[in-house]
Amino acid sequence: MHTARLGQQWGCIVDTGITGRKAIVCASSRGLGKACALALANEGCEVVINGRHADTLSEVAEAVYQATGLRPVQVVADLNSHVGREALLAACPEPDILITNNGGPAPGRLQDWDLECWQKALEANMLSAVLLIQQVVEGMRARGFGRIVNITSAMVKSPRLPMGLSTAARAGLTAFSKALSVEVIRDNVTINNVLPERIATDRLAYMTGELARHKGISLDEARAEMLKPVPARRFGTPEEFAAACTFLCSVQAGYITGQNLQLDGGAYTGLI
Repeated sequence: MHTARLGQQWGCIVDTGITGRKAIVCASSRGLGKACALALANEGCEVVINGRHADTLSEVAEAVYQATGLRPVQVVADLNSHVGREALLAACPEPDILITNNGGPAPGRLQDWDLECWQKALEANMLSAVLLIQQVVEGMRARGFGRIVNITSAMVKSPRLPMGLSTAARAGLTAFSKALSVEVIRDNVTINNVLPERIATDRLAYMTGELARHKGISLDEARAEMLKPVPARRFGTPEEFAAACTFLCSVQAGYITGQNLQLDGGAYTGLI
């Protein structure tokens, strides 16, 4: 039996109770999705990973195997298409865990967002997750266990206009998930959202580069500016993010649902 490892960094082993559970991790060929796939495999889950490029996905699968001894199932598919979502569910028709995730639109300007921009944002950051949840949640209820975690964004609670496309779509997903969560918790199915901000991923590097280009400053200066609103005075790591996500998938988190967990180094200034 695979030994759960969550908590080893504190010199102890916490049994998350999800060894052998089937987990779909969307958009897991890099960044936060990749970190979550590795963390769940480390807990003994049978993980299905997903991305658009076979070569990148194969590299992730090998990395997961080398780290955990478990080889994930690879599904090359575009989550923004019906065909892609069906391929993912065909590979794992009865998941116990679903981590929804997808790349967000680039920052932009209000005057540039036409109907096509809005439709693409809604498809990627709201509807793709909603449609997957609809497909799996009743099976989870029938089996008496389910953990759904949506990777959204800190912008859901702290909207900024340049990120308006992402904010609006992810807020819609948040509202849907909250409404559904109160219906399914009685069957031991939880639905929560994790809201990252300033996590050291490729997307953060891209955003830092865009800030440097827009303001005509160096990358070091842009990085320092990105850190200003973060009381922790550092960027978060994908591993920290994945550990939080893994806890929400654990048996210990069965009384936590409909929540928005922020991973932002204290950047959010609100009370609740």
